[in-house]
Amino acid sequence: MRQSRRTQRTKTALVAGGAGFLGSHLCEKLLQTGYRVICVDNFLTGRMENMVSMMDRPRFRLIEQDICRPLDLAEPVDRIFNLACAASPPRYQADPVHTTRTCVIGTLNLLELAARNNARFLQASTSEVYGDPEQHPQREEYVGHVNCTGPRACYDEGKRTAETLCFDYLRTEMADIRVARIFNTYGPRMDPADGRIVSNLVMQALEKRPLTIFGDGLQTRSFCYVSDLVDGLVRLMDVDPNPRQPVNLGNPGEFTILQLAGLVRDMTHSNSVFKFLPLPQDDPRRRQPDISRAKTLLDWSPKVPLRQGLMQTISYFMELEASRNEDRIPPIAPSVRSASGRLQNLPA
Repeated sequence: MRQSRRTQRTKTALVAGGAGFLGSHLCEKLLQTGYRVICVDNFLTGRMENMVSMMDRPRFRLIEQDICRPLDLAEPVDRIFNLACAASPPRYQADPVHTTRTCVIGTLNLLELAARNNARFLQASTSEVYGDPEQHPQREEYVGHVNCTGPRACYDEGKRTAETLCFDYLRTEMADIRVARIFNTYGPRMDPADGRIVSNLVMQALEKRPLTIFGDGLQTRSFCYVSDLVDGLVRLMDVDPNPRQPVNLGNPGEFTILQLAGLVRDMTHSNSVFKFLPLPQDDPRRRQPDISRAKTLLDWSPKVPLRQGLMQTISYFMELEASRNEDRIPPIAPSVRSASGRLQNLPA
C-alpha cells in the first residue's frame, strides 16, 4: 500500500515563542528528535542569542512575527506548540493589553492554523490559572482563586481564556489540542533581567547586591528544571489517546523563597544580605503542583533536583556575565615606536 505524503516527509513542528527561554530549549529538543522546526517570535522577550546553536541547521527556520497577526505558511505543519507570551510578571504587566491580545487573539490564530493543517496543538498554560490557591497542592480539577481585575489578571485571565478556546476547539472536533499547566521553571537561557525569582536572586548574589525578598519570604514555590519541563511537553504532545483535560507540569518539591535565597547565596559564595520589600498584590502564598495525572498519563516526573539545576543555572549566568564584561573592556589603543624606540600609545 502506498504511503501518504504526510508520512513520507519529515514532520514539521511550529513553536510560537521559540526564541524565549523555554521555547528555545523546546526547539533544540525537537530538532534532536528529527523534526523540521519553524520558530515564530516577535522578540519582545525572546532573544536572538538563544537561537545561535540552531540558525545554521538545515531543518530550522525562524520567522519574526507577532502571533496576533495570522501566519501565512505555504508549507504544512504537523505540531504546533504555543509558548508565545511573556511569563514574567514585570514583563506581562508592562503592556497588559498586548498580553491579553497574545493570549486570546494569538491563540485563536494558531488554533485556526492547526485546524487548517489537521495538526496537533499544545497550549502552554500556567499555574497562574489557579491564582492565589485555596487548595494545596493544586490539582487540575481545582477551578482557582483568581482576581479578574487585579494587575496580574492580563496573564491569569488571558491564559484561562486561551484554555477555554482550546477545549472549545476540541469539543467541536476542530483541532486535536493538549493543555499543559506549567509551574515555575528555571535553567540556562533565562533572561537575567526578566524579574523572575530565580534569575533575580542569582544575579543579585553574583553581583554582591542585596537579595530581594518580597513579603516575609515564607511564600512557597516549586521549581522545575527546564530539561524536565521540555520532556513533559513533548510527552504530552505525543501521547495517545488525547487526555482531553489539562495536565500539570512542574516539580512537586516545595520551597519557601527564604530557602531558595539561602541556597543561592550559599552556592554562589555570596555575602549578600536579604532585603525585604512589600509583597506585590495578588502574589500567591503557596504554589505546588499535584502531578499525579502527568505520572499516570505521560509516565513523567521531574528528575533534576533543585541544587543540581541551580548549579547549571548559576554557571550559565556566570558565563553570561563574563562574556558581557569582555564586551565592555575598552580596546587597546594602537601604538607606535618613538624615536627612542619606546612604545607609545596613540590617542583614541
